[in-house]
Amino acid sequence: MNHLMLEEIVRRALLEDLGWGDVSTESIVSESATASGVITAKAPGLVCGLPVAENVFHLLNPETRFLTEVAEGARVSVGQAIATVEGLTRVILGGERVALNFLQRMSGIATQTAELVEAVRPFGVRVVDTRKTTPGLRLLEKYAVRVGGGFNHRLGLDDGVLLKENHLRAAGGIAEAVTRVRARAGHMVVIEVEVTDLAEVQEALDCGADAILLDNMDRDMMRKAVSMIGGRAVVEASGGITAETVSDVARTGVDILSVGFLTHSYGSLDMSLNL
Repeated sequence: MNHLMLEEIVRRALLEDLGWGDVSTESIVSESATASGVITAKAPGLVCGLPVAENVFHLLNPETRFLTEVAEGARVSVGQAIATVEGLTRVILGGERVALNFLQRMSGIATQTAELVEAVRPFGVRVVDTRKTTPGLRLLEKYAVRVGGGFNHRLGLDDGVLLKENHLRAAGGIAEAVTRVRARAGHMVVIEVEVTDLAEVQEALDCGADAILLDNMDRDMMRKAVSMIGGRAVVEASGGITAETVSDVARTGVDILSVGFLTHSYGSLDMSLNL
């Protein structure tokens, strides 16, 4: 994880929450008072975001001690201690909610990802995320997918070529779109084309696409598309993939499953911090 980008994200979150200061805490706790607090799991799952939570407290005061009780990516049970924070009481209370927000959300994503990865393990297919992330938190959410055993799709629009429906309409078709990209992009750039039917699959193959994204196809059409492609391009399935359907999609023989709900419809993993 890029530490400069991480610090910027954490700093913005602290400024949002603290504003001009913690009125409640500063009214009742002296500047010199110290304490320790324990972060505890209130639900079972994978822990993710420990370095982020540590950064929260260190930005408020570099002398704060953040002692992890489990490793990043460890599976925890209800009531299990995750980390201990030691230092100024004002710092612990001032960073509590921001640290928990990061930990709970990232752990929820990692836990959900791990469940999908396990479900498709017999099929040798990769589970990847999408760009459907919370604005400003993409780096952390995609990191959480990796901790859960998944893989990242593009981090941003500058990270690869994916020619989707609107690109193809703007260019006048698959062939023209691929031709324009090849004329502009370097030889190291992989070109992926989104298709919706078998005719478009053939057109993408004829253009020499490196990867083909099967968008919202039914299972039968997916199997036919995989057979047509015959290993000449990486095959990705996308659109409407859920925890209930992921195994059926994986059985079609695709190489990659891109799953938007990993980062746009996840449930947070409940945690608490108590002094």
